[in-house]
Amino acid sequence: MRKTIALWLAAGIVGFCIFPWYSVDSGFWSFSWLFSEFLSEDAAPALFQALLYGRWWFVPLALAFVGIALSFAVLKDERTRAKALVILSITGIVLLFAQGFAIGRTGPELFNDALNFGSAASGQIGFGAGAMLTAGALLFILTTSISGLGQGRGDAFIVGSIGLIIALVVTFVFYPVSQILIRAFEASDGSFDITAFFTRFFSSDIWSLACLAGGKTCGPAWNSVFLAVLTGAGTTLLGLAFALIATKTAFPAKKLLRVLTIIPIITPPFVIGLALILMFGRAGVVTDVLHEMFDISKSRWLYGFSGIYLAQLLSFTPIAFLVLIGVVEGVSPSMEEASQTLNATQWQTFKNVTWPLMRPGLANAFLLGFIESIADFGNPLVLGGNYNVLSTEIYFAIVGAVADPSRAAVLAVVLLMLTLSAFIAQRLWLGKKSYATVTGKADSGQHSPLNPALKWACYGFALPWAAFTAVVYSMIVFGSFVKLWGYDNTFTLDHYIRAFSVSFNNGIRWTGVAWDSYFTTLTISTMAAPLTAVVGLLTAYLLVRQKFAGKNMFEFSTMLSFAIPGTVIGVAYIMAFNTPPIELTGTSIILIIVFVFRNMPVGVRGGIAAMSQLDKSLDEASITLGANSFTTVRKVILPLMGPAILAALAYSFVRAITSVSAVIFLVSARHNMATSFIVGRVEHGEYGIAIAYSSVLIITMLVAILLLQVVIGQRKLRRQNRLQTSNKNKELASA
Repeated sequence: MRKTIALWLAAGIVGFCIFPWYSVDSGFWSFSWLFSEFLSEDAAPALFQALLYGRWWFVPLALAFVGIALSFAVLKDERTRAKALVILSITGIVLLFAQGFAIGRTGPELFNDALNFGSAASGQIGFGAGAMLTAGALLFILTTSISGLGQGRGDAFIVGSIGLIIALVVTFVFYPVSQILIRAFEASDGSFDITAFFTRFFSSDIWSLACLAGGKTCGPAWNSVFLAVLTGAGTTLLGLAFALIATKTAFPAKKLLRVLTIIPIITPPFVIGLALILMFGRAGVVTDVLHEMFDISKSRWLYGFSGIYLAQLLSFTPIAFLVLIGVVEGVSPSMEEASQTLNATQWQTFKNVTWPLMRPGLANAFLLGFIESIADFGNPLVLGGNYNVLSTEIYFAIVGAVADPSRAAVLAVVLLMLTLSAFIAQRLWLGKKSYATVTGKADSGQHSPLNPALKWACYGFALPWAAFTAVVYSMIVFGSFVKLWGYDNTFTLDHYIRAFSVSFNNGIRWTGVAWDSYFTTLTISTMAAPLTAVVGLLTAYLLVRQKFAGKNMFEFSTMLSFAIPGTVIGVAYIMAFNTPPIELTGTSIILIIVFVFRNMPVGVRGGIAAMSQLDKSLDEASITLGANSFTTVRKVILPLMGPAILAALAYSFVRAITSVSAVIFLVSARHNMATSFIVGRVEHGEYGIAIAYSSVLIITMLVAILLLQVVIGQRKLRRQNRLQTSNKNKELASA
């Protein structure tokens, strides 16, 4: 404990006395501030800001650090020292953020009469590296001291991890979301009015059931619920069918099937919508063929619920598959063999043993499908027609001809309520049963093959869908090689040449119009993916393996950013991080952060599903042998979490590349993302370049995912040798 506190105390002193307290225009990593700007007003550390520029509000924070150092050095009783450090570190955190929020860019934002004098009147800019390092040091001094008081079994790693996740979620989820939700309680004149909130919340425009009484459509809330429930059920069933085929059958083209289940997740949503329109729209290829051959009249069936549902099944089935493949692999074959030893049939074994053990995965896959559907923006925008859902209603309330932020905020509250309801229903269905199947005991068995009826049901359900997926994506690739898809199908390479041309005059020059956004997108996605996986899986570990106050609220808070449409998240981030104390707009950092906390729930849910199958005796055995929690996680838990790690990395990487709604308001001329570039080409009618760029992104992400699978590999839960051949022969014999 003493070494850890000493380390963080030293880091805090460096942040307060050496690093620039405010953000510097040249960037921290250029280190120009260290040589030419160290004592300038913009780049000076907090200590010199107080001494040289009269920024007196740093003095109380300096005194808090002095108190921490004295308590650490003077107090000998460990419990007394820990109590003193808890009080002083909390005081330091409060003082740090109080001065940041109280004094804005142009002067005091709070307590104007008391603070409007001296340097405070001229204001201050946003936090820089010094402030961030100081805040982190105070946080970990606090958590280490709390562990010294016996909390969290006295494990500094556990308490520190909980404190870190809470701090990150509060800063990058609750704080920005609160900025826009406050608008829900604002009256037309900007004053606080709770009556106005309830009036808007229970408006018939949101909750109308006119469709049940013969009206054209219900309100967006019921439309969203109906669509989300069917999408969650459909994606879970399809994902389960693919997972069972990949794990429990001798299907010869398993690798190809895995590729086809992953491809939809690596495509911008509006590209899927565009492909469906050009196939099934009034002038689509399939529509024309059916009209010519069978005299089936052309209709607009694709625009509305049917089109959105079809596009969402294509888009979100891979999420269910990535979650369920790890769960199906984790079911212990010894339990299935024990069932069959007791004369149970293959169907009885699946129904009474395998199916109940997959409940955490099924529940999490459904919850992710439900939330993805209810927060989806791209597919309803392209294919929605007159079928209004909450996400598009929020978008038009923000950017419509008559902007109404208050209505958008109320709709966001409705969406959060629906998400919370799904979360509670999932918890009730799972109950408090144990689903652990991976223990410390040796297990050399192989998965029991599916009975013939269930196997052919999976084939009949999944394989036609895989074929349909292949057709949709072959149409996308085809569209990138024609002059104007649907009108002039002459073969051409012009779209690729214009987007990705390279010149070798005087060295390599990336002359294509898409290269800049392509490299920016790859850089940001590569940085965001591992951060997302670390935060998500660490959160899952805390939720499954640890007990602490407020655990249920903590779990729901990790799903908050996932439940809100990306457009709302983007606007919330602009409101929260465009002014001190945290100014991030226009930087690459805000894009990385929004991707991390937007996609973190997939790592959380996948990690929970996989970790629920790992018996706690594994942790206990490791700790009994003298390992601490960090070593246990690194050497015992992580090696058994391959599928969950792959799901978190793959999903966060591709979503960072394909996301459009969350970043459409956050990109800048300096940091333009691929999806923003594609949307711009579509708006200018340059569909060929947009489709060609999308095809390149699909190939890029597919290669990245395959590389991740090679690097991470598969979980080695049991001996994989001649029993694989035996399992295949057993299945053939049963057929």
